[in-house]
Amino acid sequence: LLAFSTTAMSSTLTAAECRRRYAGAFRPNPWIYWGDFSLSAGIGWAAFAFSVHAPLTLSVYCGVTLIAVIALLRAAIFIHELSHLKRGAVPGFETVWNLMVGIPFMLPSLMYVGSHGDHHRQSAFGTANDPEYAPLAQHSRLQLLGFVGGIIFVPLLLTLRWGLLGPLSFVIPPLRRIAVEQASSLIINTDYRRPFPTGRATLRWWLQEIATALAFWGVVGAWGIGVVPSHWLVQWYVVSAGILLVNQVRTLAAHRYNNSDGRPLTAVEQLLDSINLDSWPIPTVLAAPVGLRYHALHHFLPAVPYHSLGALHRRLLTELPPDSPYHRTSQSGICSAIRALLQKPGPKGSVQPSALIFQQK
Repeated sequence: LLAFSTTAMSSTLTAAECRRRYAGAFRPNPWIYWGDFSLSAGIGWAAFAFSVHAPLTLSVYCGVTLIAVIALLRAAIFIHELSHLKRGAVPGFETVWNLMVGIPFMLPSLMYVGSHGDHHRQSAFGTANDPEYAPLAQHSRLQLLGFVGGIIFVPLLLTLRWGLLGPLSFVIPPLRRIAVEQASSLIINTDYRRPFPTGRATLRWWLQEIATALAFWGVVGAWGIGVVPSHWLVQWYVVSAGILLVNQVRTLAAHRYNNSDGRPLTAVEQLLDSINLDSWPIPTVLAAPVGLRYHALHHFLPAVPYHSLGALHRRLLTELPPDSPYHRTSQSGICSAIRALLQKPGPKGSVQPSALIFQQK
């Protein structure tokens, strides 16, 4: 809730009011989605193909692999947009995303579409029902190192989930509950339990699970008969782990993670626990693509498509005074946000409900 005051009147700028004032910012542009995603995926897969086909020196291999990781990370992060787009807003986009990125990396969109909504529910944010929140500000540096480093094993776990656990869970009912509740979501909160899909989501789950399992066993079979060389699989693992590693570091800069008691937070507390990365260092731009730099604004207005967040953020920074709470959501970059997390501010760093009022210049 943002309260704007003028000399003539005082009015409350709610999410609904923002939709009225900035209506153009809420409309997704399919041309931007298709163009950005296609270019990112094309560059990423071209770099991947070059890295496994050409004889390369170590330095060239590392450079090409880095390009593949950064470009495919950007393509993969569109899964976040999929979780917020209304059905039909960009027709066919989810299907193409799954075919080009999701299924090849064993990350079908069902792993985020559906569960990510719990992260935005005010009653769930910061609690045990939030899949993407943990009190990381209370963790030691060694624990945070394990939080980041452990992600390199996830590609192996994903192949086991979709290649073995998924198919077996259809014939062994007790495994089905484990597969759905604990092994079908991108999380950092290990206490989170995902509900079973209902309605149309059930069919989407079946189709994506079957397609991902077939892709896994198709590659295994092709490798077994020598069509897919072993070094392709190694490179797939390297790029997959690289994408997840960069994103895991970026996750440390998404929130302040101060809610150690797991209580529900108000809308303003949720906003102030979130972070906008407000400058343009190249590592931040590359590691937090597709609107993830404006995470605090995204939590206030989750329906705004990624391509509108930057302009809307700059407009709010201009309209609001420098001492407004919205400005307090800003960090200069990922490194700055992680340094603040490592300082472990404790109670003094917690967000305060009294920060409700945003006054316009």
